[in-house]
Amino acid sequence: MRIDLSHRSQYAIRATVAIALAGTRVPLSTRRIAEQMDVPAGFLAHVLADLVQAGIVAGTPGRNGGYTLIVPATELDLLQVVDAVETTDAPPRCVMRGDTCGANGACAVHEAFESATVAMRKELAATLLSDVARRHLGAASSMTTASLDAAG
Repeated sequence: MRIDLSHRSQYAIRATVAIALAGTRVPLSTRRIAEQMDVPAGFLAHVLADLVQAGIVAGTPGRNGGYTLIVPATELDLLQVVDAVETTDAPPRCVMRGDTCGANGACAVHEAFESATVAMRKELAATLLSDVARRHLGAASSMTTASLDAAG
């Protein structure tokens, strides 16, 4: 079993990592983020708008415009990024009933999934964007080195 984030949350994390790696002085365009992080540009624009509205990134219009982090990557956790782009209005779909859980009482697996959700949110809150960006940079560097070694 695997508990996944939505595409919207995945793209938000990828975008904020790219922006963090670009630094605070260089706005990163939607096109560059999309290319670097393999995110559909049309969908990315909506995700970035949510991040702007949440006060996580700032958008600068124009030819040399783009996005920069408002919240330093050392103070921004992944849960903040995910919560900025996800709507939490709708109750989760019940595994057993295929509808919302709780209308007629909790289902047989409700507590297990509730606990898993709490654990995932706790882990996301404990993970700083700066750490993810650092690991991503290290992984990308290792992949480049491995590619060069294989080609040589």
